[in-house]
Amino acid sequence: MAGLAESFRNIWKVEELRQRIMYTLGLFVVYRIGAYVTLPGVDAQVLSDVTAQGGDAGLFGFLDMFVGGAFLQAGIFALGIMPYITAAIIIQLMGAVVPYFQKLKREGEEGRRKITQITRYLTVGITSLQSIGYAINLQYGATGSAIVIGPTLFMVTTVIVLTSGTVFVMWLGERISEDGIGNGISLLITIGIIAFLPNAVINEFNLTNNFFIFLLEIGMWTLITGGIVLVSQGIRRIPVQYAKRVVGRKVYGGTTQYLPIRVNAAGVMPIIFAQSIMFIPSTVAAFFPESPFMQNMGAWFSDISGFGYSFVFFFMTFFFTYFYTAITVNPKEMADTMKRQGGFIPGIRPGKQTSEFIDNILTRVTLPGSIFLGFVAILPAFAMQAGVSQGFAMFFGGTSLLIIVQVTLDTLQQIESHLLMRHYDGFMKSGKMRGRRG
Repeated sequence: MAGLAESFRNIWKVEELRQRIMYTLGLFVVYRIGAYVTLPGVDAQVLSDVTAQGGDAGLFGFLDMFVGGAFLQAGIFALGIMPYITAAIIIQLMGAVVPYFQKLKREGEEGRRKITQITRYLTVGITSLQSIGYAINLQYGATGSAIVIGPTLFMVTTVIVLTSGTVFVMWLGERISEDGIGNGISLLITIGIIAFLPNAVINEFNLTNNFFIFLLEIGMWTLITGGIVLVSQGIRRIPVQYAKRVVGRKVYGGTTQYLPIRVNAAGVMPIIFAQSIMFIPSTVAAFFPESPFMQNMGAWFSDISGFGYSFVFFFMTFFFTYFYTAITVNPKEMADTMKRQGGFIPGIRPGKQTSEFIDNILTRVTLPGSIFLGFVAILPAFAMQAGVSQGFAMFFGGTSLLIIVQVTLDTLQQIESHLLMRHYDGFMKSGKMRGRRG
């Protein structure tokens, strides 16, 4: 504990790091305030009463967690950053099959800027469509009594305000990534999730009425968190031998190093991608309130504790783990870099054979990681079937817990890198964080 306290004191000794953290916290406050600003034309008190009668609200309650409570409160940030995540998924999928996007990816920094700009425009389009569905749901659902202005005016203002709100949240995330600390988009999602944690724990304790059962749930929660940390930091090390090189009077190389292949190389993104896709059917169903088929489909995808939803969610997470790993880890590029630096894997020829060897290792290592992610994604459904309340079950595993763990680890690694650059000890004096070595 003393070492951890010393690490936190060192953070405030580094002026740049201190400013980045304070800047990030300031933008968090702005984001949380926006969650409580109600849309124009909505009676906040009536809406609150209707929402309270609706209980956990199924999938809508799940989505509400990702936007910090703004969804069910009809806040100006009700759609949060999820449309941006959906747009990013579409662009990355197109990058794998559309030549134009493949060309942009090869153009370096200029190409990345163009892709980012296209993603922003697509985010606006997706948000506009989701805003229409959200407005229809508010008007013609149980919350219709909370609307105090005409339907046409409400539709227009809602689309404009929600689209502007998502664009503003996207800008906040980019500012945090540029001038703050950590990945801004992921941090905003994490802050919205953490905002629900205290109430979820208190409500679970009140509903359980059995202190032993409550302690058992906390113990299981702790074990699951430890398992997620273990898998997230797990790596498969491939030995790489570097030949000796004489440059002037100095000798370089001649040592054995290791190429780290992470068990979960995709990080938190597969489960975010899968969750974004799972929101689409219920959003589309909102456009067809008179269609029994669409309403049944929306209800099927809204039952987050049901077998069907869990089955689809598991395989979506499994697929996106492989997909995101394939587009972010390039074995051919790793083999070419190794060859240029005079490195080789013992027993493997440089070039194509090295690339195939790395790809084979990556495929096998990703398999347990993808199965684990899929299992973690559907843990809340098992928890709810076991009697845990939906609010606390969301933290018992699934997207919420995984995002919190992954984003916290990534942010701590960034903070540690700032400390190490200025010759301060990191958070773990005996060996540093394993993720840093990766």
